[in-house]
This record gives sequence, structure tokens and C-alpha cells, in this order.
Amino acid sequence: MAIYGVLLGPPGVGKGTQAKLLAGKFNLTHISTGDILRDAVNKRTPLGLQVEEIMKSGKLVSDDIINALMEDYIKNLNDGFLLDGYPRTIGQATFLDNFLPRYGKTLNIVLAIDVDDEEIIRRLAGRRYCPTCGRGYHVIYDPPKESETCDNDGTKLIQRDDDKPETIRERLRVYRERTAPLIDYYREKNLLEVVDGSGSIEEVHGLVLEVLERKGIVDKA
Repeated sequence: MAIYGVLLGPPGVGKGTQAKLLAGKFNLTHISTGDILRDAVNKRTPLGLQVEEIMKSGKLVSDDIINALMEDYIKNLNDGFLLDGYPRTIGQATFLDNFLPRYGKTLNIVLAIDVDDEEIIRRLAGRRYCPTCGRGYHVIYDPPKESETCDNDGTKLIQRDDDKPETIRERLRVYRERTAPLIDYYREKNLLEVVDGSGSIEEVHGLVLEVLERKGIVDKA
């Protein structure tokens, strides 16, 4: 059985990491909203040109444009997929439900990765980047040899604005307000499975595989 899935959860829970692991293991297409937007801009499609103007102005890309981009991308896929960052709202979820059957597809799993807010803040606020070579670090999980200094070139590491605690708390607030209602939406459709994301990448991946095996979506190892 092909996997047609959605990964839910606030920033910092590891959705992208788990999506990449699953995509590699089961030959799935990992569909990230950010990647789709960048691809449309780079290809200079009519929608991509609209997206570019909107992003340059600092505004949010509308649901209508996001929905159109997603439909245009997904309708051409032959294999399974994992959606990461879409849908973000009930409106987007309803649109997804309506257009998938037109292309012979329907969701069969929604994985909500659950991590405590304070752990999310610890994960994201600990990230550091080298502005010269672009290498990333984490002050707890992957620290540089010399404090706050890049191992490659000795440049002082920086913390991006998105990774500052006050910004993370605002991102979490927006998630709870806009996207968290999808938890109940998909629970009512009997698609939702909640996975504890507080463990290591390998531990969380094991829990995800257990869910997929239990649901009969993939064969047991």
C-alpha cells in the first residue's frame, strides 16, 4: 500500500527529518511547502511570479495560491507522498480532501509529532550558524570545539532571529491558533496518530514505523 500522508506538529519537532527518513525508506516524495514555493519562483511560472512579489513585500502567501501550487504538484505524482508544512489550516485541509480523489489519491495517515513547548524552544534556541561557510551547530547537541566559533574558519557564530526564544514562542502561538485545530479535524476522520517526538531521531523513527505497521500501511520488518 502506498503512503499518502501528512506530518503535523509545530516547528522544531522534527517533521522534516522524519519525512526524509520515510521518503528514503519507502520511495516517497517529500513535499515541503517551502520547497514548492522556491521551486515555483525558480521556474518563473505564473504562480511563481506571484509568489515572488508577495514574498518580496513581506506578506503571507494566500491559501488560494498555496492550494493551487500543491494541486499542480501532487496531481503529477505516481507514487506515495508525505506532506510537510501543508495543510496549515482547516481551509487548506478541506481543499486537499476535495482535490485528491480527482487524481485517484486519498490520505491514509496523519502523523502528529508531539513535543513539549519548552523542549522545542531548547532545540531551536540552541541552533547556531556560521555566516561565512554556512555550517550549522547546536550548543547542546552539536557544539563547536571552541565556544561560539566555527570549526572551519574561526568565524563567530550567529543565532538567527527565527531561533530566538521570543520569536519561537510567537511561532508556537501562531501554530496553536491556526494549525493545531487540524488535530481534531483528522482525529474525527480516523486518520490521526500521535507520536511522541521527545526522543532521539532514531527512537522517534521507530515509533513512526510502528504506527505504519500497525495500520497496515507498510509491512512489518
